[in-house]
Amino acid sequence: MGEPANEAEMMIAEAKKALWVMVGLLAVLWVIQLINAPTGYDLSAEFGIEARNPASLPEILSSPFLHYGWDHIEANSGPLFVFGFLAAYRGVKKWVGVSLLIIVASGLGVWFISPSDSVTVGASGLVFGYFGYIIVRGLFDRHPIDIVIGLVMALCFAYQFASLLPSQEGVSWQGHLFGFAGGIIGGWLFRDKRPKAVAAPDPATTLLPKNLT
Repeated sequence: MGEPANEAEMMIAEAKKALWVMVGLLAVLWVIQLINAPTGYDLSAEFGIEARNPASLPEILSSPFLHYGWDHIEANSGPLFVFGFLAAYRGVKKWVGVSLLIIVASGLGVWFISPSDSVTVGASGLVFGYFGYIIVRGLFDRHPIDIVIGLVMALCFAYQFASLLPSQEGVSWQGHLFGFAGGIIGGWLFRDKRPKAVAAPDPATTLLPKNLT
């Protein structure tokens, strides 16, 4: 009884941390938006990813926090909160690593294959990265509850898969696709490492110690 109870308490504690982390992340995005919008989105133009411009590589880290309109940030906020929480509730430290991997994967995809002279911003790469991560995490970690969550999310949000391919002009399918791939890779890289079982020695084949005289 003791160990399952302790595990449940730890999971609840991590879920509470995940909730506040996502509230904090959304607060940061909206504060930046409140500063960015009155300037005509100068921050987005300056700190977005410019395709194949070597000087723009550092913007891979800043672009997910910027948007190009109120409808843009509103469309990303809900899915980001839901998928981000589900990605983080097993452990915020692991979530940080997964998030960085997704940001880099999505950003590099945008940088390499977006149209020339385009400038890309937005948190949708993170959204699709978390989506991919929670779909596969249960399979890699072998947690039944996470397998169910992944299946439910994949079925409920199946329409999102269409956004992984070129569909709408002005929408960065590149960021979606590479973010999704980063989430899947993150599921493997950050899976729970379980120690291999060590077989007990067979008494029939164990040699008795010799006494030397």
